[in-house]
Amino acid sequence: MNTQELVALRIQQLCAEHGYNLHQLARACGVPPSTIKNIIHGVSRNPGIVTIKLLCDGLGISLYDFFDTDAFRQMQQELK
Repeated sequence: MNTQELVALRIQQLCAEHGYNLHQLARACGVPPSTIKNIIHGVSRNPGIVTIKLLCDGLGISLYDFFDTDAFRQMQQELK
């Protein structure tokens, strides 16, 4: 799994944990729903850290909490 896929999966996991659908998350973090949908569906292949920070703020978590998962810790380096 690559970074883009892990970010999309993590957003979906956090939405489920917080009881949010994508539109509720968009409202909570102040980004357009299309931005979140584009990340989830792979249209936005490189979401910016500012966008991820806004999502974290809407979820009430830190960037550290967003990336502090076994999947991110175990992922392979993508540049060879």
